[in-house]
Amino acid sequence: MNEQASGHRTGPVRSAAARDAILAATARLFQGQGYDHLTIEGIAKEAGVGKQTIYRWWPSRGALIAECLTDGRLIPIDFDVPYTGDLLRDVEEWLGSVLAILETPHGAMLLRSLVSAAAEDAEVGDHLSASLGVDRHLAERLAAGILDGQLAADAPVELLGHAVLGTIIVQSLTRRPDVAGALRELVRYLVTAR
Repeated sequence: MNEQASGHRTGPVRSAAARDAILAATARLFQGQGYDHLTIEGIAKEAGVGKQTIYRWWPSRGALIAECLTDGRLIPIDFDVPYTGDLLRDVEEWLGSVLAILETPHGAMLLRSLVSAAAEDAEVGDHLSASLGVDRHLAERLAAGILDGQLAADAPVELLGHAVLGTIIVQSLTRRPDVAGALRELVRYLVTAR
């Protein structure tokens, strides 16, 4: 009797199922209780696996969060920045997509938890920046803005993107009431200053 006919799975299929269960449990627990209360023991129990199975693939809970970000389990991945020919409008549209998630009570809590995780594991911060499209899409759109003459030729596109991301994080941590307004003002200044 072959493995498929018997209904028993072995080898890589079982490992893939365990991996998925671990990442799903991590995302559920992280979203429900935040990073400070997330434990490897809790993830193992939620996923129905042993702690050693988790540690076989991930060295820390931060590494688990980073992979959940990469997989799009915590926030959508790859926020695109449109290219309409109007740099300010395109960057504001990207910002609106990011803020649509972060302005919800759950999204704000999620971002604060991600910042807490990034403080322990730099990989989480890298993956957060990548998930929001800062390092790729926003930087590419800003670089195109230089070519279009809408941004100064010496504009540091990566630093501009990180300035916006940093402001998103600081505004979220301080829980200021008009995060969107402050961010739009910053974007207008950064994109129109020459």
